[in-house]
Amino acid sequence: MTEGANVPAGRMNGGRAMAEMLRLAEVGPMFGMGGFQLLPFYDALHQLGLRHFLINDERNGAFAADAYARVTNRPGVCDGTLGPGATNLVTGLVESLNAGTPMVAIAGDSHRAHSWKNMTQECRQVDILRPAVKELIRVELTSRLPEMMRRAFAVATAGRPGPVLLDVPEDVCHGEHDFTAEDFYIPEETLTAPSRRTRPAQDAIARAVALLARAKRPLLLVGGGVHLSAGQAALQRLAESCGIPVAHTMSGKGSIACTHPLSVGLFGRYSRIANDLIAASDCLLVVGCKLGEIATRRYALMPAGVPMIHLDIVAEEIGRHQRTHVALWGDAAAGLDDLTAALADDAARLRRERQDYLAEIPVRMAKWREEASPRLQSTERPINMARLCQGLNNVMPAESIVVADGGFAAHWTGLIYDTKAAGRHYIADRGLASIGYGLPGGMGAALAAPGKPVVAVTGDGGFNMGLGELETARRCGANLTVVVVNNAASGYVKALQHAMYGRRYQSSDLVEMNYAAIAEQMGCRGIRVEDPAAVDGALAAGIAENDRPTVIDVVVTRDPGQMLPGVDNRAVEIKKGDRVA
Repeated sequence: MTEGANVPAGRMNGGRAMAEMLRLAEVGPMFGMGGFQLLPFYDALHQLGLRHFLINDERNGAFAADAYARVTNRPGVCDGTLGPGATNLVTGLVESLNAGTPMVAIAGDSHRAHSWKNMTQECRQVDILRPAVKELIRVELTSRLPEMMRRAFAVATAGRPGPVLLDVPEDVCHGEHDFTAEDFYIPEETLTAPSRRTRPAQDAIARAVALLARAKRPLLLVGGGVHLSAGQAALQRLAESCGIPVAHTMSGKGSIACTHPLSVGLFGRYSRIANDLIAASDCLLVVGCKLGEIATRRYALMPAGVPMIHLDIVAEEIGRHQRTHVALWGDAAAGLDDLTAALADDAARLRRERQDYLAEIPVRMAKWREEASPRLQSTERPINMARLCQGLNNVMPAESIVVADGGFAAHWTGLIYDTKAAGRHYIADRGLASIGYGLPGGMGAALAAPGKPVVAVTGDGGFNMGLGELETARRCGANLTVVVVNNAASGYVKALQHAMYGRRYQSSDLVEMNYAAIAEQMGCRGIRVEDPAAVDGALAAGIAENDRPTVIDVVVTRDPGQMLPGVDNRAVEIKKGDRVA
């Protein structure tokens, strides 16, 4: 256990007690905007020398903490003051909740002696925040703050990780208590997710092995749960030992390197070859994936009657809307290791028998690349999005991180960008898929991985939402590169309007802006790219910049018919007259 070394036992206020617990937890950078309720906490952070950065919008603070947590698997920390500060956290907290990201958030609340007397900024924030987090802890006594902080870390990192919110009334934060050194400790295993692992039942493993051992065309479908369990090496061992190709969701990208010969890329709404392999598979092994709308092309992708094995840490996700033949309830890494061990005697035979099947993968992938080549190597102006993504493939080193904002930034990079190593080298905010994540998420990732190139890809609409955080990125020394996909539109919406209504567009156009010039005015480096031949050089210059953030303003196609990497199946369903919820 991390114990209270150098904790000044004795009388201290609640803010100092919280800060001492965060010091013991060795948390990374924190993000927030102070108010009177949490002033003792801020003062204690200053006295203890902990890193905390003023954010320009609390939602972006939660996004930055979320990305930090994804890179490190350690809880991100953010805060907001009473009322609007607390409610501004909601979108970021729900992103973390849906994505399973460990986080500890602190919200100041009103003085209990004056609550519900029309206190300034007071609202029903506990009711608003409770469904946005894994657990909300209302702290009623200053003396219990260390205990509640311990619980927050334990809940945030146990099972499926998630955000925990400490709601701290003003009088609890400002109040004083005589603490002892024994009050200040925190179990070290709760500081990293997953804090405690559970294994699937052995009889379920045996049933899964029986299906996998006789399958001729098995396929692994992996989601973000592989990253949450740090199960990348376990996944690769199973795939390689038994000859099983791996398809991934956007959240699961990097579970195995995209350049690995067993990787078949993204599956779901957009796909290279994975959807075709799903259709021809005789056994599907789903790992750490909720099989949501995008992954299943609105629940229509999975072939009927094909045996499905589902390994997940959340029992109720198994069989939620897809028939599961074998349920493996447990940690992804532990379950994958158990499967590998149980299949060890059959592994050599399985690899031999699947040689022809595995030989299909490079042939299919080469055909896809040949068909996609006109877009990947496009010289058209404005720039084709596929050419921009290919530039990332050309320039980004293996130990780098791409952060993809919501909307088409994630869909394009999810389909085309190739990670070159296993791990969290690609982050997309698929928990809630809010636009606006790119810049603050990139900032959190850059602070989590100093020295590694970090490139955030965002649309101009998403960049507009968090533009003020360029100032934050400068101030906190996050030398990331932000690629603004500039199509002077809310591109995803405009593309959907085009698919459904032709050239009738409503509230989807933006004013043409020069974001490179804006970045320069904010003290950052700005590079505007209009020629596809300049894409690779601009990206290389951005990741080589060590003194300040770089904004690369890439002028991409204005044609709504070319804004998406493929046809969105929702628009097709509606145009066919199908009933869609």
